[in-house]
Amino acid sequence: MKKKFVLDTNVLLSNPNAIFSFEDNDVYIPISVIEELDTFKKGLSETGRNARHLSRIMDDLRTRGSLSTGIPLFPDRADSGHVFVTLDSDMALLPSYFERKADNLILSVALMLKSKSTLPVVLITKDSNLRIKADALGVAVEDFEADKVNIDELYTGIAEFEVDGSLLRDFLSTGSVSLEGYELMPNQYVILRDAEQAAQFVYGKFDHVTGSLRPLNFGGKDYVWGIYPRNLEQSFALDLLLDDDIKMVTLVGTAGTGKTLLAIAAGLEKTTDEARYQKLLVSRPIFPLGRDVGFLPGTLEEKLNPWMQPIFDNLELLLGGHGQGRGKRLSQSYHELISQGILEVEPLTYIRGRSIPNQYFIVDEAQNLTPHEIKTILTRAGDNTKVILTGDPYQIDNPYVDASSNGLTYVVERFRREAIGGHVTLVKGERSALATIAANLL
Repeated sequence: MKKKFVLDTNVLLSNPNAIFSFEDNDVYIPISVIEELDTFKKGLSETGRNARHLSRIMDDLRTRGSLSTGIPLFPDRADSGHVFVTLDSDMALLPSYFERKADNLILSVALMLKSKSTLPVVLITKDSNLRIKADALGVAVEDFEADKVNIDELYTGIAEFEVDGSLLRDFLSTGSVSLEGYELMPNQYVILRDAEQAAQFVYGKFDHVTGSLRPLNFGGKDYVWGIYPRNLEQSFALDLLLDDDIKMVTLVGTAGTGKTLLAIAAGLEKTTDEARYQKLLVSRPIFPLGRDVGFLPGTLEEKLNPWMQPIFDNLELLLGGHGQGRGKRLSQSYHELISQGILEVEPLTYIRGRSIPNQYFIVDEAQNLTPHEIKTILTRAGDNTKVILTGDPYQIDNPYVDASSNGLTYVVERFRREAIGGHVTLVKGERSALATIAANLL
């Protein structure tokens, strides 16, 4: 049955093409939404760009008819839905104590359409409070799901099966075993556990070309820059990070699972020791934890230092002091690597328009990016560039995305079937006993 969808401002700010996601149904945009979008148009952030993009879309549609009477969204289709900009609203339909503000005006439009139409009316909003109010008033309401991922079913990059012990023995003797009949993704890691002796198991990476399981290949050593994988998940992650054929790696995990440290260690290995890439570029979006401290004084480098400090902490750990398998590297600080042009640490603010060839490109805290921002980053990658996205979907500081709609989880799901990509979800914390307990309990 055909429906009428009323769109909230936040839906259009997160995805300006959302109006084309409702097939043969009609889309209503309250004039209060247009007014709200106008306040965002001058912004230099992603929301500002999206507001301007939507304005261009609506202005283009306007040339094909009148937005007040409805314009076909797909003019080449007979069953096309229409888009309307509605000027009417009726606050009298709401309880008297509801203030006259944008959210309530949008809600009144949905109630008005519902009272006048025999077709189902659905309010689409990413605002949980507005969804609660709409439901209490009897208005059908939904979140915008087109760009969302079920976080509870997010692809982990690891599969485990109980098999006959003979399969384990075949793998150990030949270094390969067929996995025909198993539904696996390219570059997925597989643990085969003996069905009769659970303590006995083997593991490797699925080769989608041959349909077989292959042992991990660390290039002759099992550590990079003194960092040894402390669990199977870290071993899988390190294998992805060192594989030059895999150009896009996503690492998801809670605080202390080693995502950033492993990525930077592998990047230093590939740039300084193997010279496989010309430069190690490490970046992260700028979002404060809690209340911001306002404008910071000093040069650009001094302003960015607080935001980039987590990256510098990892670099200092890798470049200084003694560790297992690592000599003392204090003579080669990250400042020297930066001055030599081997290492570059910068925010993502100025990524648009750049071309990044022959670099090992790490984007930390990628869960704070929107799907469109992630697309912008990945399309910057030039020839022989490897991109690594790391983050924790449950620690998001960006108010316009959540655990299900952020760019990191979006990429994990979209790239799961691509041979050029690989993913691992890290679960076990290795930073310290305290950090692990805090991540689990708090």
